[in-house]
Amino acid sequence: FGSRVAVCAQGNWSGRPLGACVRPSNGRPLARLRAAALAQARASAPMATHTGDGAEQVQKIGAGGKRIRARYTCNPEYKPISDCFCVRFSPDDQYLAASFANGAINVYNADTGKQEFVLNSQEGKTGLDSALPTTQLRWRPHSAQSKTKSVLISVNAEFDGQILHWHIKSGKCLHTITEKGNQLFCLDYFADGTQFATAGRDRLVRVYDEATKRLVQTLQGGDMKETAGHSNRVFSLKYHPLQPHIILSGGWDNTVQVWDTRMGHSVRSLWNCYLCGDSVDFTADGSQVLTGSWRTENALQLWDFGAGNNAEVAETVEWKTPSSQSTCMLFAAQCSKDPSSQMILAGGSQDNEAKFFMRPPEGRGVQPFGALVNLPKPVFTVDFAPSSKMAAIGGADGQIRVLDIA
Repeated sequence: FGSRVAVCAQGNWSGRPLGACVRPSNGRPLARLRAAALAQARASAPMATHTGDGAEQVQKIGAGGKRIRARYTCNPEYKPISDCFCVRFSPDDQYLAASFANGAINVYNADTGKQEFVLNSQEGKTGLDSALPTTQLRWRPHSAQSKTKSVLISVNAEFDGQILHWHIKSGKCLHTITEKGNQLFCLDYFADGTQFATAGRDRLVRVYDEATKRLVQTLQGGDMKETAGHSNRVFSLKYHPLQPHIILSGGWDNTVQVWDTRMGHSVRSLWNCYLCGDSVDFTADGSQVLTGSWRTENALQLWDFGAGNNAEVAETVEWKTPSSQSTCMLFAAQCSKDPSSQMILAGGSQDNEAKFFMRPPEGRGVQPFGALVNLPKPVFTVDFAPSSKMAAIGGADGQIRVLDIA
């Protein structure tokens, strides 16, 4: 998101890394910038552009046991094209939700790709009446505590960021929470759905109770010895799969912070991780952390989470292959949701591709087995289905490509 979302509040959304963009000096209020920002979003190309030749294709890599094949492509046909910022499969594999730069959320049948529902529709709205991007979304986990199913939560990049709970089948917004003066770029639920957390421009991590929708804790700073918290915007957030008191967050400041809600501040840091999108994840058992950085070298890395206060990289995953020397500056990275997290999917800009990897049981020796290459524009978001039999890839061309994994 560092290259895509927060910049819209600065009136200079050009698809380039936010660190390369300059806040306008004209002092115009945000309301006057909104229409121009969305118009400029389409007006210029990404800073890191596609360098390969040939048509879009699914590519087999190596001699591994896994294979990928194209299943369908969802095209919402927004005019002008609206970037897809987030894709997520529902917990039961029934639906696939996607959020867009125009604020809309589309929900598709995960099996067929047919559009089922549209939330926060911006049809007919233009200029100052149009919404800023829906930057990220998550499905509420199915649990005994939640009586209502098919609930989706989203956040947006309004100047006063909003957290919206949606009931997809009725199209109703069930609840709205506003964080004054804070653009929201990321959120995540704990696995049992009892709490969720958000983060964004103001560098703080806020924890909410799902039942009451009340803010229960704000995490900031560090112990001032080993950790200091974030010093810049936060674009990625992830709960530990087993420990509700542990939350990861990463962004522009070249760190991933490890927060402990029992302490109220950051307790550990992973260094040299430049996260510009939804690109931090835990393996299913919580033993390793995956990071995807927006850079050409050492972009995809695995870390041993239990390695102590000064955690080091367990493995830097090589992106280049014998048949392709392409590199990718990552916006998105995720582990598969099976109990052993046996796969990794990541994608981004530079050569505009997404690549699939096998992660061995011992967590070392990661190898690629497939890729979606020669895409027309950068990849911004990826997601494995809970069954790990499908994966979705969304990006700057506004289309969502779904692939089968077998």
